[in-house]
Amino acid sequence: MRSSNPVFSRRGFSRSGGYAGFDAGQQPQAGNPYANSPYVNNPYAQQQPQTAGQPYGAPPAAPPQTGRMTIDDVVARTGMTVGLVFVMAAVAWITDLALPIAIGAGLVAMVLALVQSFKRKAVPALILAYAALEGLFLGAISNFVDSYIADGAAMQAVLGTMAVFAAVLVMYKTRIIRVNRRFYRFAIAAAVGFILLMMVNLLFAVIGGGDGLGFRSGTLGIIMGIAGIVIGALFLALDFKQVEDGISYGAPREESWLAAFGLTLTLVWIYLEFLRLIAILQGND
Repeated sequence: MRSSNPVFSRRGFSRSGGYAGFDAGQQPQAGNPYANSPYVNNPYAQQQPQTAGQPYGAPPAAPPQTGRMTIDDVVARTGMTVGLVFVMAAVAWITDLALPIAIGAGLVAMVLALVQSFKRKAVPALILAYAALEGLFLGAISNFVDSYIADGAAMQAVLGTMAVFAAVLVMYKTRIIRVNRRFYRFAIAAAVGFILLMMVNLLFAVIGGGDGLGFRSGTLGIIMGIAGIVIGALFLALDFKQVEDGISYGAPREESWLAAFGLTLTLVWIYLEFLRLIAILQGND
């Protein structure tokens, strides 16, 4: 399946270039606990050994085989990518990295993320390079906002991002949030609509100057900032579901890098939306 991120579209877990995802021509297997999921036709389900009483296509009851992705793999890779973002952000902050250089790093990071998104397999070097450059961008932007617009905004944005991550994880694990087809479609529609509005706003800003249609300032800016955070939370749930399905169906261990990449993209999105929202709120004081 191609799992979309609010910032970039990326490839989901795959086997031999295939995707787990929607297929109108196939029906979910009876008894499959993932029957209502957007990942129902996961290719890993097709090569799992069957045991008596186990429905075809269901997640394996036995522990994952050697060489398969585990939650430890995902946590370790995500720790590496997010940790690298933090380290490089700290470097940019301490050295007071110039904004033009930081923006250049951010643009290169975007290109690297797009390249990885269209790769059939995870490329750790690309993912780590993206994390390093994104960290430089975030550090410089955060330093600027913290110094000239809203004192303490960076720390507030970090705490807000951590709170959203923890809240979504708890709600996902307790099944308060259920990721199914309807959830998936709503998240995608909301993200596409949000991004289109931001692109139109940017276009008007370039043509007419200022903040374009006003989607990034004042009351509208606050509303759009909250909407951006909510959309990021929705995609965190999609990321958690993708990780859960990858582990259940025996995804190759190297694809834990894809999980780390997706989670990092989503966390960066949420952090930036928090930073922008705090800047609007405190900048109006």
